[in-house]
Amino acid sequence: MARKNPFANLMNDDRPDSGVAPDYTVKGASRSIITTIDELAERADKMLEGETVVELSPEVIEESFIRDRLEEDPQDFDDLVSAIREHGQTSPILVRPHPRHDSRYMVVFGHRRLKAAAVLGRNVRAVVKPISDREHVIAQGQENSARADLSFIEKATFARRLSELHYDNDSTIVMTALSVDKATLSKMMSVANMPRDILEAIGGAKLPGRDRWYELKLLLERPANLATLREVLAATDLAGLNGDARFAFVIDALTRKKTAGYARSPKTSKWVPKDKSVAKALSAEIRNDGKNYTLALKARDAVGFGEFIADSLDDLYAEYRRLMKE
Repeated sequence: MARKNPFANLMNDDRPDSGVAPDYTVKGASRSIITTIDELAERADKMLEGETVVELSPEVIEESFIRDRLEEDPQDFDDLVSAIREHGQTSPILVRPHPRHDSRYMVVFGHRRLKAAAVLGRNVRAVVKPISDREHVIAQGQENSARADLSFIEKATFARRLSELHYDNDSTIVMTALSVDKATLSKMMSVANMPRDILEAIGGAKLPGRDRWYELKLLLERPANLATLREVLAATDLAGLNGDARFAFVIDALTRKKTAGYARSPKTSKWVPKDKSVAKALSAEIRNDGKNYTLALKARDAVGFGEFIADSLDDLYAEYRRLMKE
């Protein structure tokens, strides 16, 4: 006997739209809805089993209405593009007819394969199924949980975004999409509800798990720690660091006793007179590191103009305060 397709009821348009497939009902707060990655992958495969695969132009397919990744690993994506270039697209993506635009589609899962096809300038192999928004997020979440190797923080952020859609009052849709129980979801939501500027500064760190992120969440519950971290982040350029390094930096900034070692990358600029005829007589280099503002005068008029400024500081500062009051 053929194995029953667990998505059969999910795809049945005649059933009442409860928003949850019967096979995914939560049975107790302490039980996981789906227990193994293999089962998740099998359920995702069932979405495509026996369906007609068509080729579509990436230009007629839009991204999912809910984002699941915080950032893309450039090397992983380059590897995917190379694999598809050499061997073709071995697994189709799932798309649905766009809910608002005729003749267009919305990707349910397979975002990276879709992007790779666009980079290669070729059509993408896809299965087209008319499904609802609720069915969309369940399928997207389960397929990503099985294959995409999303980090804990990416899953937690995905859970928060799903919760904000208010599909139900008991988070069943969120638990179903991510295949977690209520206890796990509670910690995920707790972490995902940390200040968003901090989460955005760290990004999609892969290595830290639930416990490490929960440790950070507890540290940031102290207002002094949050203020310190924001000051450090404002004074530090994290460009070029991956998510794991940014997470380690944040933890280090919160747990070391002094943060004096983190210096703002200084901003520099140059001033020259608007009158080009005297530009060779004077110029100024300006350096601002957040604590010190340095004005270095150069060229032949530097000494005389510098003394003039020094003699005029009382008047200049008084004028500055007057303007600030206004």
